[in-house]
Amino acid sequence: MIGRTARIRRGLGLAALALATAALWQTGAAAQMHGQMHNRMHGADGSGHDTFIMPGLRGENASPEESAELATLFNNFPTLSREVTNLPDGIRTVTRASDPAVMAVLVSHATGMIARVEAADDPRIFIQSPTLDIFFVRGDAIRSDVEVTDAGLVVVQTSDDPEVVAALQLHAAEISDMAERGMQAVHEMMMTRLRN
Repeated sequence: MIGRTARIRRGLGLAALALATAALWQTGAAAQMHGQMHNRMHGADGSGHDTFIMPGLRGENASPEESAELATLFNNFPTLSREVTNLPDGIRTVTRASDPAVMAVLVSHATGMIARVEAADDPRIFIQSPTLDIFFVRGDAIRSDVEVTDAGLVVVQTSDDPEVVAALQLHAAEISDMAERGMQAVHEMMMTRLRN
C-alpha cells in the first residue's frame, strides 16, 4: 500500500511529522487529489469556495488544508476501515484506507492532530467532539507512537492519567463510528449533546 514504513515518536516535532507525511504525498494519486481539492476549495473558475468543504469542518484555528483533509475523509469514509484495542493505559488503533490518496490524507490528518495536541494548539473545529478538550489541556500526559506501515496507520497512545485514558478510549470509539458511518455519526453525536 505505502511501500515504506515511517515511524514517529513523541518529541520529534513537526519537522519529523512533515517529512513522514511528505513521503506519502509523493505518489501521483495523492498529488492529483491535492490539486483537485485545492481547485474545488478555491474554485478553479474563480467562483470561490463550494460545498466540497462542509461548513462544520472549518474551525476558529484550523487551516483551509486541515478542513480539506477532513472533507476528504468524510467524503471517502467508505474506503476506511479501523481496528481499536483498548489498553489498560490507553489505545492501539490501526486505520487504513483502500484508496492510497485517502490513506495519505488520513496520515497527514492524524499526525497533524497529534502534533496539535502536543503543542496544546486546539483547532476548534465546529463539529469537534468535546472529548478532545481534555487532550488540549493535558496533552503532556499523552505518550504517542505512530507508525505507518503497509497494514495501515498504527497509533498507540497511552497515559498515566485515568481521565485521559478514558477520553482516549471514548474518542477512539467516536472516530471508529465516523469511519463507519461518516457525517451521520457526527450529526447523531451533536443531536445527543444538544439533548443533554
